[in-house]
Amino acid sequence: MPLSKTQSLPSIFMMGTEMPKGNGTNYGRKPAFDFRLNHGPVDRFKYTMPKTHHSEAAEKLRLPGWRQRSQAELPRPQTPTAVEDLIPKNTRHPRIAPAWLKHDKQVLRFYGFFQEHVTERSEENSRYRNVSFMYHMEDGTMQIAEPKVENSGIPQGQFLKRHRVPRADGNGFVGPDDFRCGAEIDIYGRVYKVLGCDRFTRWFYEENGIDVGEDEPMVEDLWQQKYKLKCMEERGELPLSKQAMDSKLYANAQAGQPSADQKVTQFLLNDRKVLRFKGYWDDPTLYGARIYMVLHYYLADNTVEINESHVRNSGRDGWPVFYKRGPLYKNNSVQAYPGMLVSDGGLYLPEDLRVGDTINVWGRQVVLYDCDDFTQSFYEEWSGHDQRAARIDVSDKPIKHLKLSPPPHNGIGTEEDSLINCKMISPIPAKPDVAKLMVMSGENLRFEAKMINGEPEDECRRFVVAFFPDTDRIGVYEIQVRNSGHIGGKFREKARIKNPDTGKYFELKDLYVGKTVNICSQPFYVIKADEHCLQFLEARPDEFPWADPAACADRIAMLKDEEEMKDHEGVSPGRLKELAEQHGVELLDHEVITLLRAFGLDSANG
Repeated sequence: MPLSKTQSLPSIFMMGTEMPKGNGTNYGRKPAFDFRLNHGPVDRFKYTMPKTHHSEAAEKLRLPGWRQRSQAELPRPQTPTAVEDLIPKNTRHPRIAPAWLKHDKQVLRFYGFFQEHVTERSEENSRYRNVSFMYHMEDGTMQIAEPKVENSGIPQGQFLKRHRVPRADGNGFVGPDDFRCGAEIDIYGRVYKVLGCDRFTRWFYEENGIDVGEDEPMVEDLWQQKYKLKCMEERGELPLSKQAMDSKLYANAQAGQPSADQKVTQFLLNDRKVLRFKGYWDDPTLYGARIYMVLHYYLADNTVEINESHVRNSGRDGWPVFYKRGPLYKNNSVQAYPGMLVSDGGLYLPEDLRVGDTINVWGRQVVLYDCDDFTQSFYEEWSGHDQRAARIDVSDKPIKHLKLSPPPHNGIGTEEDSLINCKMISPIPAKPDVAKLMVMSGENLRFEAKMINGEPEDECRRFVVAFFPDTDRIGVYEIQVRNSGHIGGKFREKARIKNPDTGKYFELKDLYVGKTVNICSQPFYVIKADEHCLQFLEARPDEFPWADPAACADRIAMLKDEEEMKDHEGVSPGRLKELAEQHGVELLDHEVITLLRAFGLDSANG
C-alpha cells in the first residue's frame, strides 16, 4: 500500500526538537496524611462533602439483604393477578399448542388387510393377512403391525417401522385424510384395504365433522375357514349329520330306549294347521298374463300346495292345481338317475314365507302379497312378525277412457251446429234457451267506446258497442263525427263473437265502463253507458258487483277517516280514485259512476 503525503508539515519540522512530555517531573506518590502538633493525623487532601443519597446508599450496603428489601419497598402494579402468573413458566401451556403437545399420545388406529399370492399350494391360491395401522398425530408418523396367528408359519408382528410414509403419487406424506373405512391405500407398492377403526378414531373424525364410514366385516381366506372348521371338529362342536343321527337313534332303539319320532310329534302338534298366502305370478311368455294363486303351507309335514284363483270368464281351464302338494325346495334339480342322494337343505320353512317376498316355484317367481287371519296370528305369536305390514295392493287401477275433443270450428255456420254434426249422424238444430229469449227479448244494452290503437287519425272516432242479452250477440256501430274522415254506420255486424282474452264468447260481464275489449282485432275502450244499461246492471247486483252501490261503498270503507271525505261539498271522482289507490284499492270507472249515481251531490241544488 503506497504511503500518502502528510498534511501536517509543522509537526514534522518540530519532531526531535522538543522535550518529551513528562520528562523532568516527579512521579512519586505524595503522602496523604500529616501530623500536626496537638492535633494528630490530618488529611492533606480536601474532599467535597458526600450527598444525602450517597449516604443513604452507603447505609443500605452496611446490612446484608439490602437488594430484597429494596424490591419489597417498590410500589406494586395495580393489575389483578392472572392464573398464568401463578403457574411456573416451565409448566405453562401456550395458547396455540404445537402438534407435538396438542396430540401427544394420540394415535389413530385402523384395521385392514392385504392379499398375498400363494404358489404351489393346492389348498389356497391367495392369503388374506390382517394388519393394523397406527397413525401418530404428534409427528405424522405411521407404523403397521400384524397380529400373530397361532401356527401360521409366517413371521408376524411389526410389519412397517414407525416413520413418515410418502404417498404413492409423491405428493406429501400419508395423513388422516387418506384413511376411510372401505377405502384402499397404496403404501410402498402394496395395496391395503381398510375395514374399520377403533372408538377413539371414530370419535376424533366425528368431532372434526368427517365421515369415516361404516365398519366392514373381516374377511377370511380359504385356509382360515378350513382351519377354523378343523379346530371346531377337534373340539367336537360340529353337529352330527343326518345319517349319524339316524344311526344313533337306531342304536338307542335296539338298546331298548326308543325315542319319539320327530315327524309324528310334529304331526300331532300341528295337524290341520295350514298357513294360507295369496300370491301372483307374471307369465313372461308370449301372450302371458298375471296369474293369481293361493299357497297352502301345511305345518303338519312342511308340504306346500298351490292352486290357481280363476276369475269368471278368465278363459282358462277348470282345473286349478298349479303345484301338487309336496315339499317345496328353494333350488330344484333333476337327478341323473333314481336313487341318488339329495342334499337336506333348501326346503322352504315357515320362516322363509314373508308377505312382500318372492319364492321360487320351479323357476317361477311367485310374489306373496297377502295372507289370512290365521296366518297373521300364527306369525305374531310364533316370531312376533307382522305379515300385514308389507301387504301389496294388487287391485286394478280404474280405466280412464280418453275423450276425443271435437275438431275446431271452420267458420261456416254457428259453432253449435258444427258440434251437432260431429255428435249425430242425422243432425237436428240446436235448441235455443226459450226462457232467456222470452225474458230478455228486445233488450239492447249500449256502451260508448273509443278506438285506442295508437293511430292519430283514429283518436277522435267514437263507437257504440251494443250487447243483446237474449242471444249474447254483440254489434259495433260507428258514430258520425264531423270532419273525421270516416263514414258512420255499421262497423261489426251483430253476431256472437269470441273474447280473445278468455277464449269464450262475449258475455255481459265482459263489458263495463273502463274496460278495454278487442273486437275485430281492434282495441275499444268503454267510456260511457246509457241510462237504460246502467239501470239494467244496477237491478242485478249479484251478477254485476261493480253496479251494486253497497258493494262499492264497502270497498272504500277505509276512507271514512279522511278529512276530504268529511267535507260537505263532497270530493271529486278523480280525487276519490287517488285516495283509494293510496290505500291499495283500485276503483273501476264503472264503480265510481255507481257511487255518483247513488251518493252524489247535485250541484244545481247545492
